[in-house]
Amino acid sequence: MGQNLALNIARNGFPVTVYNRSYDKTEATLARCGPGFKMFGAKTPQEAAASLVRPRKLILLVKAGQPVDDTIAAFLPVLQPGDLIVDTGNSHPDDTERRVRELQAKGFRFTGMGVSGGEEGALNGPSLMPGGDRSSYDELAPILKKIAAQVDDGPCVTHIGTGSAGHFVKMVHNGIEYGDMQLIAECYDLMQHVLGMTPVQMADAFTAWNKTFLESFLIEITARILRATDPVTKKAMVDVILDKAGQKGTGKWTTEIALRYGVPVPTMHAAVEARCLSAMKDQRLAASKQLSGPAASPPVPGLLDAVRDALYCSKICSYAQGLDLLATADADKKWGLDLGEIARIWKGGCIIRARFLGSIQAAYGKQKKLGNLLLDPELGGFLVRHQTSWRKVVALAAERGVPTLAMGSSLSYFDSFRRAQLPQNLTQAQRDLFGAHTFERVDRPAGEMFHHEWP
Repeated sequence: MGQNLALNIARNGFPVTVYNRSYDKTEATLARCGPGFKMFGAKTPQEAAASLVRPRKLILLVKAGQPVDDTIAAFLPVLQPGDLIVDTGNSHPDDTERRVRELQAKGFRFTGMGVSGGEEGALNGPSLMPGGDRSSYDELAPILKKIAAQVDDGPCVTHIGTGSAGHFVKMVHNGIEYGDMQLIAECYDLMQHVLGMTPVQMADAFTAWNKTFLESFLIEITARILRATDPVTKKAMVDVILDKAGQKGTGKWTTEIALRYGVPVPTMHAAVEARCLSAMKDQRLAASKQLSGPAASPPVPGLLDAVRDALYCSKICSYAQGLDLLATADADKKWGLDLGEIARIWKGGCIIRARFLGSIQAAYGKQKKLGNLLLDPELGGFLVRHQTSWRKVVALAAERGVPTLAMGSSLSYFDSFRRAQLPQNLTQAQRDLFGAHTFERVDRPAGEMFHHEWP
C-alpha cells in the first residue's frame, strides 16, 4: 500500500521522495514510475529529509505498533520543529493520542490518517480519514483531494477531527467491515446448506443483489470469488480454501473500545468471535465427530429474497452500532465528527463502499443529531417492513443448525432497541438481593435509589 500511495501522489503531479529500510523496495517503486513522475529514492533518513522542502511532510505507512515508533525515532534526528509526520497505518487510537502528545512536546506536528481501499485503492484512489490539527489538514488537503477516490459529491477525504479522530474512525470502519464480511459469509452458508445452491448459483444471486440496495464492493467481490475455479483441482476456488479467517486487530479493538464506552456493538462482537471460532479448526474437527446437530433436511426453495432482506436489515443494524460508537466517543473527546460527511467519504475507495452509504448520508443530512440510525424513517422503516423475512431466516438457520452469529445478533439488537421494557428489572433485583446495589422504581422520579429487604 505504501508503494502504491507514493505512486498515486507522484502520478497526480506532486514530487515525492520514497524511503524504505530495504533499498531494493525503493528501487522497485522507482521502477514503476510513469513518464513525468517526480520521484526520488532515498537510501537513508538523512537523505530523505534533505530532499524535502520545509515544513516537511513525512508520510508513514508501516505496520501498526512498535514499527511506527521505531520509524519516527529514526527520522526525528534529521527533522526540525514544525515538520509534519503523518501515520497512515492502522494504528490504535490510544497510540495516536500518545504520539500527538509526545511529538507536540518536541515541537513537531503529528496526524493519524486512516486509509482504506487496499493496494488497489491506494494506487487508484482510496478513502482518506485524516485527523489532527485543522492547520495540518489544510497543508495536506491539496494532495489528499487529488489522490482520494472521487464520488459524485467530491473527493473521499475530509478533516475528520482533532487528535486521534482519524484513526478512531478508520478503526470503526474496519469493525463495520468485519460485520459486513461475516454477514455475507452467513448468507453464503445459508445458501449452501439451507437453500442447496451451487457456487455458480450463489455467484448469480450476489451479482443480482449488487444491482439492488445491497450494491457494494464486498458483494461485488463475493460474486467474483464464487465464480473462480481452482486451476489444480478444477473445483470452485472457495471450496479449496481452509475455513480459518485471520485478523489484524482492528475489529477486536473496535469491540474493546465499545465496551470501554458502554456502547452495544453485538454484530461486530459476533464477527470477531466468528473469526476466533474459525481459528479453532482442530477443536472443531474433533467436536464434529462427537457433537451432532439436527438431522439433514431437504433444501428449502423460494427463500433467496428473504435472505437478501435479512442481510440488509442486519447491515443497517451493524452500521447503526458503529455510528453510535463514533457519536459516543466524539461526545467524550470533542473531536467534532460529522457522521454524514464520514458516510460520504466512505462511498468511494474504501472496502465498505456501498450504495447504502448514500442513505446514511441523507439520514444525517435530515437530522444532524440523529440519536441512532434505526430512528431514520427510511432505514428503520425497512427493518419494520421486512422483519418477518429476517426472523424467518434466523429461525430456519437455527432449525437447520447453521450458525448466524452476526445476523442473529443484529436481530436481537433491533429487538432490544425497539422495546420499551427489557428483563433487566430482574437483573437489577438480583444485584440488589446479593449485593445491595439498589434500584430505581418505575413509580418514582429517575435518580432516586431504593433497596428492598428481600425475603
